[in-house]
Amino acid sequence: MADERHAPAGDAPARRRGQGELEAQVLAVLQRAPGPVTAGWVQERLDGGLAYTTVMTILSRLHAKSAVSRTRSGRSYLWQASSDAAGLAALRMRRMLDGEADRDAVLASFVSALLPHDEELLRALLDSASADPATADRES
Repeated sequence: MADERHAPAGDAPARRRGQGELEAQVLAVLQRAPGPVTAGWVQERLDGGLAYTTVMTILSRLHAKSAVSRTRSGRSYLWQASSDAAGLAALRMRRMLDGEADRDAVLASFVSALLPHDEELLRALLDSASADPATADRES
């Protein structure tokens, strides 16, 4: 069985994927799916000829992060996206923040490093969220 990270002899070496790149690719495939699909269906639509076990590992990790849902179908699962790439990135950011002892310092450092446009966008989003009663209920 060929190692997925190494190209066969004579070919250029495969480039190393960035952190979260495979998860984003799997999510993109699931978002284009006509409904819940099998891991094999996902595998067929991914570029790079990933092994079935690799696809299953990615789907399982995404499930643990609540980015995908699964339902039992016989002896296997049907998978469906419950988050998009932006939602997955936000979840990563939240987990990073949760892992820090001084949340205030981390948030202050993050906000102070924002570009002016991003700061304006963040202010608008926070204003919108505080005006939305449904969001306020989730915060409590």
